[in-house]
Amino acid sequence: MIEKNRITSELSDLVGAANVLTDSTALSVYECDGATLFKASPDIVVFAESTEHVSKIVRLANKFSVPFIARGGGTGLSGGMLPVNGGIIIALNRMDRILEIDVKNQRAVVEPGVVNLLLTQAVEDRGYYFAPDPSSQKACTIGGNIAENSGGPHTLKYGVTTDHVTGLEVVMPDGEIVEFGGYVEETPGYDLRGLMVGCEGTFGIVTKAIVRLTRKPQAYQTLLGVFETIDDASSAVSKIIGAGMIPAALEMMDSLVIKTVEEAFHWGFPLDAGAVLIVELDGISAGMRHQAEQITEIFNSHNCREIHRAKDETDRQNIWKSRKSAFGSFGRLAPSYITQDGVVPRTQLPKVLRRVAEISEKYSIPIANVFHAGDGNIHPVVLFDERDPDQCERVDAVNMEILTVCAEVGGTITGEHGIGVEKMDYMPLIYSPEDLLVMTTVRDIFNPSKLCNPGKIFPTTESYVKLGIESPTV
Repeated sequence: MIEKNRITSELSDLVGAANVLTDSTALSVYECDGATLFKASPDIVVFAESTEHVSKIVRLANKFSVPFIARGGGTGLSGGMLPVNGGIIIALNRMDRILEIDVKNQRAVVEPGVVNLLLTQAVEDRGYYFAPDPSSQKACTIGGNIAENSGGPHTLKYGVTTDHVTGLEVVMPDGEIVEFGGYVEETPGYDLRGLMVGCEGTFGIVTKAIVRLTRKPQAYQTLLGVFETIDDASSAVSKIIGAGMIPAALEMMDSLVIKTVEEAFHWGFPLDAGAVLIVELDGISAGMRHQAEQITEIFNSHNCREIHRAKDETDRQNIWKSRKSAFGSFGRLAPSYITQDGVVPRTQLPKVLRRVAEISEKYSIPIANVFHAGDGNIHPVVLFDERDPDQCERVDAVNMEILTVCAEVGGTITGEHGIGVEKMDYMPLIYSPEDLLVMTTVRDIFNPSKLCNPGKIFPTTESYVKLGIESPTV
C-alpha cells in the first residue's frame, strides 16, 4: 500500500495541486489505452510540464518505492502504459512544444507530447514532413511512437520510428537526465539511442527527441485495386515486390472492412469485393508512370476487377482517408475490438489469412483484416463485447492461435504495437529462455529497481502454462 497522502502532498508542492489527480472518477480515464480489454487504475496521475518535472517526479517515486509509468496520447494497442501495480502515471501531454525546426539539416527537436501529425503540419509549407504515420497519427504522440517504435502504412519504404530519430533526452529510472545520440546521423560507440527506441518505456522516459524531417516527394502515383478474393490480392502483393518494386505503401482491406467502411463513410467501394489493395509510389516523376503501368498489369493478372488511379492530390487523400477511417468504423460491428499485429513472410499471407478465417469460425468471433501487406504486418481486428465474459475467454484463445500461426510460419508476434501486457504471455513462441534472460539482464541494468513501467514484455510462469510449454530453469 503506497503512502498516497504523503506522495500526493509532495507532488502538489512540486507541480501544483491542480496538476495532480487522485479522484477515482478522474483516475478511471487512465485505466487503459486503446487495448480496452486490459484495465488497471493508477493511484495518482501527475501532469509534467518539463524535463525537470519528470526527473523530480521519478526521484520522488523512487523515494517511496512506487511504480511510475509515462503516458502520452493513450492510443497504444498493447496495454503498454497500463499501471498493473498501481502507482503514478506521469502524463506528458502538456510537454507538447516543437522546440526547433531546422530544414537545412532536416531536423526537428520536439517534446514527447507533440502529436505526430502536428509535426508534419508544422513543416509541410517548407516542403517537408515527418515520415512515420501510424493510423492514429491525429492523436498519438511522438513520445509514444518512440516507446513502441511505431510504424504506419509507409513503413515499407521509409522504415519505422527508429529510422527517424537521431537523438534523445531521457529521464532514467533513478531520475538522472541523460542524452543519447544527437543531431548527426551516427555517433561513435554503442547505439544506446537505438536501444531506447522500442523499449516500451521500461528503460526510462523520453523528454525530448531530435527527429529527422523528410523531403516531400516530387510526385505520387496512388492506385486502388478491387479484387475478387483476398488470395488474389495477397498474390498480387508478392508479385509486385518480386518484380523489384518497393512502393511507399502497400495496404490491404478485406471484405468485412470494405463493407463496414462503405456503410459508414460511403467511399464508393463495391460491397461484394473480396479485398481492396492500395499501392502508392512516390519519388521523382520520371519513370513512375511506367511502374504504375506495371502494377496495373499485375493487378489485372490476379483477377482485379476494378482499378482506380488517383487523378490529383484530393483524390489521393480520399483514398488514404478510406484506409485510415477503417478503425473508426468498427464500432458499427461490435462494442469492443482488439487488434493483433503479427508479421509473416509475404509469401505466407494467403495461408495465414485463411487460418485467421478458420480461427474466426472456430470460436464464433468475427475478425476483420486491414493491414500493411507490403511488409507482411497483418492486423486481424478481433471484434467482441468485453462485457460478456464468455466472449472475452474466446477472444483470448483467438489471440493465442493467431500469434501461434504467425510464429509457426517464420514470423513474429508484433510489428509495431509492442508487447506490453497483451502479448507478454506469447514471448516464448519466438524467444528461448536464454534470449529472454539476456533481455531481462539489459532491462535490469537500466531499471534495477523495476519501478519504471513494471509488469510488461516478459512472460511469467503462468505464461508457459498457458502455452503448454515447460517452464524454463534458466
